[in-house]
Amino acid sequence: MGSLLEELEDSRRFFYIRIRNTLIAKIQAFQAAFFTIGIFCLLPSTADGSILVNAQALYSQLDKISPAASGKIGLAILKRFYAMRDYQPVWVQDDKISPELDIAIAFIATAEQEGLDSKDYELEQLLRLRKQSSEGPTPLDLELHTTQAVLTLARDLCRGRLIASEVDPDWHIQQQTFDPADYLQKAINSGNLKSFLEDLSPKTKDYQLMRQALAHYREQVVRGIHWTAIPEIPLIRPNMNHPVIPQIRTRIVQAFAIHGNPEYDIAPSKSEKYDDELVNAIKAFQYQHGLNADGVIGKNTRAALNKTPEQKIRQLRINMERLRWLPRELGDRYLLVNIAGFRLTAIEYGKHILDMRVIVGRDYRSTPSFNSLISHLILNPYWNIPNSIAHKDLLPKQQNNSNYFTSQGISVYSNHDNRSQALNPESINWHAVGKNFPYVLRQNPGEKNALGTIKFMFPNPFSIYLHDTPSKQLFLKDVRMFSSGCIRLEKPLQLAGFVLNEPNAVTDLVAKIESGKTITVNLPRRLPIYLTYLTTWVDELNNIYFSSDTYGRDKRVLEHARW
Repeated sequence: MGSLLEELEDSRRFFYIRIRNTLIAKIQAFQAAFFTIGIFCLLPSTADGSILVNAQALYSQLDKISPAASGKIGLAILKRFYAMRDYQPVWVQDDKISPELDIAIAFIATAEQEGLDSKDYELEQLLRLRKQSSEGPTPLDLELHTTQAVLTLARDLCRGRLIASEVDPDWHIQQQTFDPADYLQKAINSGNLKSFLEDLSPKTKDYQLMRQALAHYREQVVRGIHWTAIPEIPLIRPNMNHPVIPQIRTRIVQAFAIHGNPEYDIAPSKSEKYDDELVNAIKAFQYQHGLNADGVIGKNTRAALNKTPEQKIRQLRINMERLRWLPRELGDRYLLVNIAGFRLTAIEYGKHILDMRVIVGRDYRSTPSFNSLISHLILNPYWNIPNSIAHKDLLPKQQNNSNYFTSQGISVYSNHDNRSQALNPESINWHAVGKNFPYVLRQNPGEKNALGTIKFMFPNPFSIYLHDTPSKQLFLKDVRMFSSGCIRLEKPLQLAGFVLNEPNAVTDLVAKIESGKTITVNLPRRLPIYLTYLTTWVDELNNIYFSSDTYGRDKRVLEHARW
């Protein structure tokens, strides 16, 4: 028993990261203390002062504890769990420690490895109570605190610690429903508690690799690796000389120690020349951080190089939390759009079949996170231009160039009935148009159409869809936020082939597109699509990637999580 406690204590020390004593943390500590005091004050005790651990004591105590003192898991859930088992203790039976107690404490000790905070599950207090129980009478608060901690951690691992919609108002993917009381009761009745608890966290490759990366970065922090910021510098191109090159070389060596990427395995040197070996390493680093792998060291590359292990730890924890928000089963075939990484991946039976760059919404027209089912494609689509875009973006262009709408194939209507006669744009005084834009604009199919030749439709309240684009050059940019919220695709035809999942689908589509006609193609089976915001992700080759927090959503989550 002593060795187990020592192992758990060593594990706690390794993964423990200090956080400031905020007012909320103090309140939570007070609640926990009140919960413990309530147990000691309200329960009957034996002649030697220890408190009896039995059904009567549990029922009495749970009936008297106030909801404010019940801590992380609601009192109702705690009561319901014990009601399921007629208030029989779980971890202390006949005033003796059950073997399941050490399984439970070992489970709670894994919280830090999952990117969570062991303080939220009172690990230190449980270890102290467990030690006291081996030296004398077993206190009842060990029973209740253990149950409370297991229920809380089980819920947090299964559906996320945070309520997604509260910490990120742009997240609209529903978190799964999970009943921790029912799950724990089934786990105990199964006789295989350990296996049930191990099944709670996501088992996806992405989550597990982030978990490993988290451990590597924490090891760097424990070892006290020196992380000197690279100063602001002009563009450094291959074969140039600069005094900061040795420092950049050191940073790449540090990256190799963490990730083991073979491209990062370079020889230490004090040379100030930006040589071929370092150029290749920088290109790999740029690719890993969602940047154009051109080997030119600019402000975005410098910002990525300057991210400290502590910052990477927080980034990993946030994204592990987001993965816990997602459904456990995404489907056999589905699309995953990573808004933060500007990527779309088509996945079939766990394999990445297609990967491409995408363009997402501008920061003031940001693309939200949600899920839906793709129902149909539209070939050679019209673009019914939203009123806000017509007024804010296109009206100024027409005012500056009276031929703009005509040159872009944009028709003007007095209302949304497109069957009515289009108005002559030259007959309208566009400079007299005020804030209330009184017209309806529609762009005809063609090479200048902003939607390109294909758009992918799926129901959602945001009027967002995937589509082709004539502005292919924008895919070469590092940060690709140029749309009004919809997703522009680098490889629309290849995606259409995956979505339709039929022989000769692409050949058939090309023929229909070349006809110039607007054609709707219904999917034989609707395809799930998930638009997520992940600033850390994993590719098919198990490489882990990082991107910048372009919409500031990581920052919002951090403010709530206090990580």
